Amino acid sequence: MKVRPRALRTGWTTGTCASAAAKAAATALRDQEPQEVVEVALPSGRRVTFAVDSCTYDPRRATAVVVKDAGDDPDVTDGAHLTATVTRGAGDGVELDGGVGVGVVTKPGLGLEVGGPAINEVPRRMIVQAVREALPEGGLRVVVSVPEGEVMARRTTNARLGILGGISVLGTTGVVRPFSTASWRASVEQAVSVMGAQGVGTVVLCTGGRTEKGAMALLPHLPEVSFVEVGDFTGAALRRAREVGVGEVVFVGMAGKLAKLAAGVLMTHYTRSKVDLGLLGDVTRAAGGDAALAAEVAAANTGRHAYEIWERAGLLRAAGDELCRRVQEVLVRAAEGEVAAEVAMVDFTGRRVVGATRADWAGAA
Repeated sequence: MKVRPRALRTGWTTGTCASAAAKAAATALRDQEPQEVVEVALPSGRRVTFAVDSCTYDPRRATAVVVKDAGDDPDVTDGAHLTATVTRGAGDGVELDGGVGVGVVTKPGLGLEVGGPAINEVPRRMIVQAVREALPEGGLRVVVSVPEGEVMARRTTNARLGILGGISVLGTTGVVRPFSTASWRASVEQAVSVMGAQGVGTVVLCTGGRTEKGAMALLPHLPEVSFVEVGDFTGAALRRAREVGVGEVVFVGMAGKLAKLAAGVLMTHYTRSKVDLGLLGDVTRAAGGDAALAAEVAAANTGRHAYEIWERAGLLRAAGDELCRRVQEVLVRAAEGEVAAEVAMVDFTGRRVVGATRADWAGAA
């Protein structure tokens, strides 16, 4: 009997959990009673309820904790203790700040004030709405902290983006969808925006950790912020590069991803596109391979198999160069000629360039 796979469980963003903690604290401050559950609104208007992990209060301030549940998403902040302290203050507004474990913005390009807490726009609105539901009037100060946030941040790209000392409080929908491609795409666009704001003229798009290491070895003169793990979102990265005035893109990848890009596929996730082995057969002929070799490549099982055939036939460098040239044409065309492009193909360790649009890159890294 065929067993239907279990649906992946959604979770909650750091922004949603912070808003829940803030409302619990504001309610405890108002009622002078501990809170066990709290209800908040998502940006969609949907209402959701959270358990309050702990809650303390006195007549001037209250602190509450909500533990983040990321569902089945492999989120480094899963289990984080989003903590909010609400204090009565002067005036009529809501002042929002970051405490321990919430990163501080040190570079422009994130849409946040340099020197301020890394709490994005949507979570800010959610937190203000949440506390105002409990305390509609009067001045309030809300400090969001994550006691273990600095350690969690070491497993993110925050430091490269100029967010130091902790995690970011993020979220656009309030909901974490497992293995969220939307969140990855957003992080890619954000990384390119940070570069543009710093006046860095070259973005290096890498498909993963191995290719990023190879790219850094190939281009050691570039600042760390230039290197972006683009995953499957090359098209999104190119569009953002155009928007922020980045003039050059360097793409570093392995044979399979490059084959998809050469075919004009800019969203290269395996569920949405396949390697065009016929195209790799054409590459083989253009690189000097005979008809039999081209047919063998066109019948290969995978992009890696095609790579191995080229290597066996002594055609790897020529075929790699041709494949990179075709990817270069696609990238420049996709950017409508406004962004220059160079391309390097690395081996499957990510350490050696085996094809490139620049002759001086071959064999490097």
